[in-house]
Amino acid sequence: MACSKVFSGYLPELTNEIIQYFKKDFSTLYSCILVNRLLCRLAIPLLWEDPFSIPSQNYRCIEIYLHFLNEDSKAKFNEYGINNNILSTDKTLFNYPSFIKYLNTHYIYYCIKKWVIYLMKYNHKRKRLVTLIYRSLFEVFVENEGNLHSFETVISDQNIYDHNAMDLILQNPNLTYNIKNLKLGGIEITIPFLEFLNSNCNSISSIGLDFPIDDINKFSLIEKHLSQIIISQHNLKKISFESDITLFLSLKTSNCSNTLNTIIFYSINFKNIINNLREVFDQLNVLESIHILKCNSLNSDFVQQIIKVIKPFKLRSLFMSEILYVESFQFLLQKFGNWLENFGFGFMNDDYNGPRRQLLKLIMKYCKNIRYFESGIPDDINIYPFIENNHHNINYISIKVRIYNYSIYNQYSSTVLQNLGQVLPSKLEYLCLTLSFMTDDLEIFLRNSQNTFIKKLLIRYMVWNEGKHILSYIKEFITEKKRVKYLAISEFGPGVDNELFSSKDKFKFHNVVVRRYNDLYITPYNFITNNLQYSI
Repeated sequence: MACSKVFSGYLPELTNEIIQYFKKDFSTLYSCILVNRLLCRLAIPLLWEDPFSIPSQNYRCIEIYLHFLNEDSKAKFNEYGINNNILSTDKTLFNYPSFIKYLNTHYIYYCIKKWVIYLMKYNHKRKRLVTLIYRSLFEVFVENEGNLHSFETVISDQNIYDHNAMDLILQNPNLTYNIKNLKLGGIEITIPFLEFLNSNCNSISSIGLDFPIDDINKFSLIEKHLSQIIISQHNLKKISFESDITLFLSLKTSNCSNTLNTIIFYSINFKNIINNLREVFDQLNVLESIHILKCNSLNSDFVQQIIKVIKPFKLRSLFMSEILYVESFQFLLQKFGNWLENFGFGFMNDDYNGPRRQLLKLIMKYCKNIRYFESGIPDDINIYPFIENNHHNINYISIKVRIYNYSIYNQYSSTVLQNLGQVLPSKLEYLCLTLSFMTDDLEIFLRNSQNTFIKKLLIRYMVWNEGKHILSYIKEFITEKKRVKYLAISEFGPGVDNELFSSKDKFKFHNVVVRRYNDLYITPYNFITNNLQYSI
């Protein structure tokens, strides 16, 4: 009875709290729209907060947004053959542009480009149409009082679209006034835009900075204004440094010493700043965790600086791109091993084979709470007892074999498939395998892992024999037994690039949802940032 009252509209506040748990569960939100008016009214804003990131081939959201243009703006589309049937003036049920909360300019550009390709065959007008649509969407968001929560853009000298958007934002501060999450990158970002952010956005809780130093003179000016943005924030909780570490020193004099709790270092070379690490860290009073992803110069000096920091914090993530001194990492893991949750190796050259095996043994000894594990070249049988030792926590596994030569069979792939199935936990959120194998090896893996339910299974493969097709094994061991919720299969090789999603065979897998490989693929960086996004 109580449940029926909730969904009849007697307790809308409680219903709204419940539906927030489905924020990124698009299929559930679509179902809610059909239940009743209350659930429709609550679900629609969630679906339209970030429509460009929804993994779908339907770009109808662009058409709906363009409905909100005035007649003069719509007339600009006439020369491209876009008529009133597409830009209909029919009244919509909701003010969809006003719901926008998340804007990633890369996602917007990708969706517009795909839609334009669908609309017209290639001609000289296509690029101009993309530019027009891009600017028109920002006009719609501004005019309908959109209010962003998150804004991400990486501006290059090739991208005139983002410069158009920046001009509109500079003229209309209300769109970005309440930004909480900001991601900036690209050496072509304009100084006026940085000055605008510094003057108008003072409640940022998360900043991501990706600025490779290609031009030291240009970067110095950008660095000055970015430092001002960092220093001026009073509620900054998370910051991510990508490609360059210079701005890290801004934290020493910032206003966020009592708010900043998370730092991510991604693709950073610590060489020129190692001696300043401890000094900066000791200024941060509430720092809880740091994440180190594929960084360089993690030598003994770096380790000594980190382990001597007075203020307590946890090393949550460590993804290696090189291994300089295994011995020094033992001290690091002795101190932080219980807190380490995400660990992995990228593809390394053969010189690191020995150190990589030694480091994995240290990880097995000191780290029992790994959730995300990525194995670059799985040539060490210790990865299987390592997975088994983390049974109760490990939930994301990615194992990739680098294929050096398409004409040479890769034995590592066979070893993975013969050993992995029996050590998997009963439930996995995510398993990604990039392998080159014999079909018999795949059958062994699928048979051995029959007691594991995998929410997202990704297989990118190259087959080396003419035996039974892998889709037959997938159907026999996964689909019919309902062991996977989402499935992506991608075949690669010389002149081969096929996806199950694009094949008519996908309709045979009625018990699973077939998706594009890239829609399901999760990098360590995306895994960490997405999880942190909802905790801030």
